[in-house]
Amino acid sequence: MKLGLLTAICDGMTFEEVVDFASENGLECLEVACWPQGRAKRRYAGVSHIDVANLTEEKAAYINEYCSKKNVVISSLGYYPNTMDPDLEKRKGYIEHLHKMIDASAMLGVNMITTFVGRDPSKTVTKNLELVKEVWPPLVKHAEEKGVKIAIENCPMLFTEDEWPGGQNIMTSPSNWRKVFAILDSKNFGINYDPSHFVWQQIDYIKPLYEFKDKIFHVHYKDIKVYQDKLADAGVMAAPLEYMTPKLPGLGDVDWGKYVSALSDIGYEGCTCIEVEDKAFEKSLEDAKKAVVLSARYLRNFVI
Repeated sequence: MKLGLLTAICDGMTFEEVVDFASENGLECLEVACWPQGRAKRRYAGVSHIDVANLTEEKAAYINEYCSKKNVVISSLGYYPNTMDPDLEKRKGYIEHLHKMIDASAMLGVNMITTFVGRDPSKTVTKNLELVKEVWPPLVKHAEEKGVKIAIENCPMLFTEDEWPGGQNIMTSPSNWRKVFAILDSKNFGINYDPSHFVWQQIDYIKPLYEFKDKIFHVHYKDIKVYQDKLADAGVMAAPLEYMTPKLPGLGDVDWGKYVSALSDIGYEGCTCIEVEDKAFEKSLEDAKKAVVLSARYLRNFVI
């Protein structure tokens, strides 16, 4: 397994600066944030270290050469919108950018993108599965044609009141994974596995690794701390941030030894990327960089 980071935390740094930072700190891979230029609309969104809309063969060659010199590989191009947004104009824009992501990933030889399936928060799971049938087959077909894998993160995107009640991503549980995989039965469509989202949903985050081992394309390292006293007061129907918070790996409730052990059990040899969303490290870019260094130092106990 390679250890790296999701570059969304490196807002304000150039692509070259992010690669240099990774290389200097012994990180081997980068999930490169590739949002449309100048469209930050939520926390950790809007960061773009590769402009996929204007990528050329010449620029791709430069990117690959720069990474090679620093012994850093690009694990994936990351973009996390709600591709099934009820606003059809927004949905169209998100889907168009995902198609550009697929093309750019193929041009770079990365051959993977990381994203969400999306969800209409006001609709049931059953109705959202019908939306999956409408929205996703063309994207999967494009990915197949380009030889690119699509890895879907299992984040519910159910944190703020405007995402209530259903959240903005349907692929949040093993049960829903099976339903979506039955619709999108493709070797190019799989999972970007983040154990932290299962912690606060009270889902076993170890067992699914074994069932879905052939579908795990990419891995995130982010922790979650559940405050049991707040959960007991607010209940599971509350907005999750009322009783939990994202933390650096090792500072929350994930048992990282068991998690990485299970990854080794299933023979996972891909990229594993630190995702920093810990509010204790948001005061400055230097704090964000410190968060990455601390996370990497801890995870090196398990990932060598």
